[in-house]
Amino acid sequence: MKKFRDRTDAGRALAMALEEYHGRSDVVVLGLPRGGVPVAAEVARALGAPLDVFVVRKLGVPGQEEFAMGAIASGGVRVMNRQALDMISIPDEAIEQVVQREERELQRRERQYRGDRPAPAVAGRIAILVDDGLATGSSMRAAVAALRNLDPARIVVAVPVGAAETCRTLQTEADEVVCAIAPEDFRAVGLWYEDFEQTSDEEVHAALARGAR
Repeated sequence: MKKFRDRTDAGRALAMALEEYHGRSDVVVLGLPRGGVPVAAEVARALGAPLDVFVVRKLGVPGQEEFAMGAIASGGVRVMNRQALDMISIPDEAIEQVVQREERELQRRERQYRGDRPAPAVAGRIAILVDDGLATGSSMRAAVAALRNLDPARIVVAVPVGAAETCRTLQTEADEVVCAIAPEDFRAVGLWYEDFEQTSDEEVHAALARGAR
């Protein structure tokens, strides 16, 4: 099973799959923090496109935070994973507590990563949404829904690796889905990386600073 060395290596591989967008002036690359940003930085560098961040927060099941019951994104967008909610019984008030907590964190990250910079101008442009992998796809679906409100010409979802079923499902929501690897036997994003250490806020800042230059 082919593994990426790290997110930088994964970004270089993903950029090769996006070669048709190289050198276009109407492309913007948006990384989902935190892990998607170093991948997006390599994609933006290879394509010669501007890099920015698009903040999305996964809504983890209480007590099983890695299991996504949905996600929220900038602009008040909320996408729930109905399949997950049907499998487990969670009271509405418990869901709302998670949503409120994650909305506070989303706002904090917006301020922290963007500072005084305005939100990326995507109207009429090709927006390439990048993450380090797709498991359930909840975060990416929320990002796509939020991005639609900003009127881009085209939304391209791009990841180095994604569960085959999730990659197929997202094709009904994005204009294009590029999964460099889409295994049927997926299990977890981290299994496809030799180094899958958590990305720090400092690394996100550094990647965005390089992208701005």
